[in-house]
Amino acid sequence: MYCVYILKCADETLYTGIAIDLEKRLNEHNCSELGAKYTRYRRPVQLVYAKKFRDRSTATKEEMRIKTLAREEKLKMIKKHTPYASRPTPLPPKADRQEGNKKHKE
Repeated sequence: MYCVYILKCADETLYTGIAIDLEKRLNEHNCSELGAKYTRYRRPVQLVYAKKFRDRSTATKEEMRIKTLAREEKLKMIKKHTPYASRPTPLPPKADRQEGNKKHKE
């Protein structure tokens, strides 16, 4: 299964991506160098939308469709279709977040 997801960054911007293991990918965005360059400097990020797909092709098409939406359209979609919008994603321990940020400042 593939998952298309939207993250809300610390600066209130939105990031859209695709993953097989969403929990692992979220942890990468928040704690490691494996997170996208865009999110690395906007930590912590919070999962606000996720949708599963059976194949990569369909998931990629949905990811690209979402990326073309205006911010307001994305926010409406998030509010309408996801349980994540009303509850924040648990953050990793603060020490892990700080260690991840230190690596990127050097």
